[in-house]
Parts: sequence; C-alpha cells; structure tokens
Amino acid sequence: MSIAPLTPDALLDRLAEAVHALPVPDDASGDGAQRSSTPGAVRVLLDGAAAARPDRWADGLVDRLQRLSRPVLRVSAWDFLRPASVRLERGRTDPDAFYDDWLDAGALVREVLAPAAVGKPVLPRLWDVTTDRAVRAERVPLGPGGVVIVDGPLLLGRGLPAELEVHVAMSAAALARRTPDDEAWTLPAYDRYDEEVAPQDLVPFVVLADHPDRPALKTP
Repeated sequence: MSIAPLTPDALLDRLAEAVHALPVPDDASGDGAQRSSTPGAVRVLLDGAAAARPDRWADGLVDRLQRLSRPVLRVSAWDFLRPASVRLERGRTDPDAFYDDWLDAGALVREVLAPAAVGKPVLPRLWDVTTDRAVRAERVPLGPGGVVIVDGPLLLGRGLPAELEVHVAMSAAALARRTPDDEAWTLPAYDRYDEEVAPQDLVPFVVLADHPDRPALKTP
C-alpha cells in the first residue's frame, strides 16, 4: 500500500480524476431493469463515521466533478434511514441497532443505485428523520456522464453496487475525540464495523483523516 500526505484540495483532485476516468456501468444494478435511452451514471460510495465528515469530502468531490462538466447528484445516507418504529425498536442509543437497523440499504439500492445504473431518474431523499415521514421528493434525471455520490456511515459490506468506493478513516482515538458526547454511544458500532467489515481493506482509496486539514490518501 502507498500512503501519500496531501492537502485537502490535492486529495480531492485525485479522487475526482479517478471518478472521471471510470466507465459508465453496463446495467450493473443486477435487477433486470430495462435501460433507458440515457447512459448509466457512475456510482460512488463515500463511507465514513459522522465525525470523519464524509459529507465534507462529498461536497468537495461534487464541486470538482462539476468543473469537469459532469452532472452530479449527492445523496446522503441519512436521508435513507428506516422509520423510527424500526430504527429505535431496541432503544435510541443501541449501537447494534445503529449498525444493523438504521440504514434502509434496500431502499438505497431500489431508489438510487439501481436506477442510476440504467440511466433512470433517482430519488434524492426518502425519509425525513426529524418528522419521521416520507419525503415527497421528485425523481432527478442525471443526464449523460452523470455521477451519483452517496455519503454516510457504515455503507460498505452491505452489497451496495458502485463503481468506486472510498472510505474516510480515523483512528479509534481520533474518532472518540471528535465524536460529540451525545453520539459517543455509536462508537462500539464503528469498532464492530472495523472488526467485521475491515473497510480499509475493501476499497481502492482510503482517506486518512485523523487531522482533517492534513489528510493522507492510502492506495494499493
């Protein structure tokens, strides 16, 4: 493995170049959906604990891809959580529930990743956790050369289809230090994730983000 210390801007440039070079999927959704007349979109998973700020890196990646004239849609996994009746059945601060029950991975595939692969419009948001109601969002067409970026925690090891996966990693000490006190109950879920999924071993790009202003990029 190679580890290259980079500025945040340089790191984002590297990621954008990698995404820009990817071919569009060839009905990689695997659901048998009929392809539309629009080419499929490249799908990127940007995985990381909330304290690692995968949303920050997703925003920067969107900006750079748009400069490359790529239509980009950013989707947050936090908008694809299950209803509170399912998500919180074992309590509001159960780390195993957070790991197993919060993300509606099936909906994320059905509404975003599968249609994107065949050039169909995708649903940018599904569930509002504040109101605990479905969001009445319109489907968004991406157009030729489109890219969908999904950011959020605990995305890997679930079989989510994507052309590129990126993991934003922090050491256990840095993660504990940067996680707000009222979210510290999630830390055992991330420990379990590292042990059972080993996300750093699954992806071609790992952003080492213990020091967000002085990151490094780990590649094969």
